[in-house]
Amino acid sequence: MSIDRNAPIFVISVAAELAEMHPQTLRQYDRLGLVSPSRQAGRQRRYSQQDVDSLREVQRLSQEGVSLEGIKRILELEHQVSALQSRVKELSAELEQAKRRARLQTGRIFAAGLAGDVVSLARGQRPHPRTQAVMLWRPQH
Repeated sequence: MSIDRNAPIFVISVAAELAEMHPQTLRQYDRLGLVSPSRQAGRQRRYSQQDVDSLREVQRLSQEGVSLEGIKRILELEHQVSALQSRVKELSAELEQAKRRARLQTGRIFAAGLAGDVVSLARGQRPHPRTQAVMLWRPQH
């Protein structure tokens, strides 16, 4: 069993200890919108493991000389990239599904019945002699 990295489980003192920061620093980062934890009913902050990781990243960037505004922009861009990567995965899955459906459909032959209706036949299937269907189109491979 694994713990959900996004589950808000740590109170501020525990999150501060895990991130090796002072709780007041976490409050400051929350006010600035750098790392915004979930809130409980009594407005108590609850941090997830993902929040703790973000706090560590803020600390690393800060120690490298990046301003807090710069850090905020970097985090926003990282979130945007992550969201876009998720969307690309979704669209790729949809595309693969569409390709599979198209492959199944390309094995079909379309014929016209006596009444002028279009009949779809599976590859290798012949029109029923009583319908006297005429082949109209066969997809190319």
